[in-house]
Amino acid sequence: MKKITRAVARTTAGTLLAVGAAACGDKFVTVTNPDLIDAGTVDPTASGAMLAASAQQNYVDMIGTLAMYGGWFSEEANVADTFPTRNEFGFRNITDLNTSLNGEVWAPLSRAVASAKLVLDLDLPDKDRNISVARAATFRGFSILQMASDFCTGSFSSGPELTTAQMLDSAIFWFDRANTVGRANASTEAVELANASLVGRARAKLQKGDNAGAAADAALVPAGFVSNMRYTDDAGNRGRLSNDLWSFSFTRGSISVAPWFRQGDPRVTYNIAGGTPPATAVAQDAVPGGFHQQTKFPTFAASIRLASKLEADYIAAEASANPTTQLALIAARRSANGRPAYSGPTDAVSVKTELFNQRALEFFLEGKRVADMRRSPASVAGTVTAAGQPYFKPGYQNVGTNTCYPLPFAERDNNPNMKKGS
Repeated sequence: MKKITRAVARTTAGTLLAVGAAACGDKFVTVTNPDLIDAGTVDPTASGAMLAASAQQNYVDMIGTLAMYGGWFSEEANVADTFPTRNEFGFRNITDLNTSLNGEVWAPLSRAVASAKLVLDLDLPDKDRNISVARAATFRGFSILQMASDFCTGSFSSGPELTTAQMLDSAIFWFDRANTVGRANASTEAVELANASLVGRARAKLQKGDNAGAAADAALVPAGFVSNMRYTDDAGNRGRLSNDLWSFSFTRGSISVAPWFRQGDPRVTYNIAGGTPPATAVAQDAVPGGFHQQTKFPTFAASIRLASKLEADYIAAEASANPTTQLALIAARRSANGRPAYSGPTDAVSVKTELFNQRALEFFLEGKRVADMRRSPASVAGTVTAAGQPYFKPGYQNVGTNTCYPLPFAERDNNPNMKKGS
C-alpha cells in the first residue's frame, strides 16, 4: 500500500481543531500554530484523499499492537512484560476494567473503524469509482473484521452492541463496496485495494461459516498477489509510523516467541538470550525458558502483510473440508519452507489440525490467530494451554476460559446506546 507521510498521518478527523476567536483578542500576542487547522477553512470533500489516507494510517498504526495482544492471547508469544493488564491477555482472563484492553486495544481499533466511516459519509465526487471511497471502505472492512475476530461483541461509533455475526456482515458489506469501487477506478493502487478486500471478504465469510462464499472469493484473488502495510523509521514519530512489533521486541522486551513456535521453521525466526544469535534486548519480566526475541519484523520500518493469495489459498483449503485438497497445500508449503513432508494421520480431523499448524507458522504475529482459535478450537488445542492449567509464569492465576475479549467497561459506561452494567 502507499506509504503515508508524516504530514498526512498527523491529520485525522479527530485533529481538525478550530482556533478559538477568544484567543485572538490581542493581535500583538497572536501566534499561528502550524499544527492546528481551522475547521472552518477545511472542505471535507476536497480533503477526501487526505482523510482517507489518514483512516488507512489509523489501521496501519494500530494493527501491530493488536497483533501483539492477540499473539499473547493465542500463545504465539509469551508475555515478557511486567504489566498485570498485559499478562491478563496471556492467561486469558481479561476483566472489562483492564486499562490496556481499553486504551491500547479497543480505543485505537474503534478509532480506525470510525475514521473510515467519516470519509464514507462525505459527498465525494464520482463515488462509485473514487479511490478515496475504495481506500476508506477497505480499511473500514479490515478494522471491523479485526473487531469481530478479537472481541466477543462490538460497537461502531457509540452505536448499539453488536454480535460477532453482525460485525462480520458489516465487514463483508464494506469489502463488497471496496472491491466494486476499486475495480471501477482501475488504477494500480485501486485494484490492489480491491484484491485485498477480496481476501478480507473471504476471511470474514470463513469466520462466519459461509465456506462456499469464502472459497468463491478466495478463487478470485490473482496468483502471486500480496499487499503489505508499510512503516517508516521516523525518529520523531515512531509511535505513529513505525512497526510496533519491532518496538515491543527490540526497544521494550515484551514479546517472547512461545515454545511451540520454536521449531527452526524459517517462517518464525528469533534471537535467543545468551544464545546464537543473541537477543539484543532484555526481557521486561523473567520468562521461563529464556527470552526468545522475534525477528520476523526486524526493524522499525518492517512491513506487515495485509492480505495475500497465500492467505486466500489457506482459506480455500479450509473451506473445502477436503483432506486431499488440504494435504496438497500442506505438502506445498512444507516443501517451500524446507520442512520434511507431513507423515501424520490422514483422517479429516488430523489433517485440518496440520493445516492450522502450517497456517500458524505462516501468519505468525499478523493478527489472525485469535480468529483461528474461535473458529476451530479443536484445531489449535495442541498449541495452546488448556483452561485451568498453570500460566507459564509463576505468581499468576491459572489460564482462564476467555475465547475473545470483553467490551471495556468504559465503552459500556459512556456509550449512550448501552445500558450501564449490561
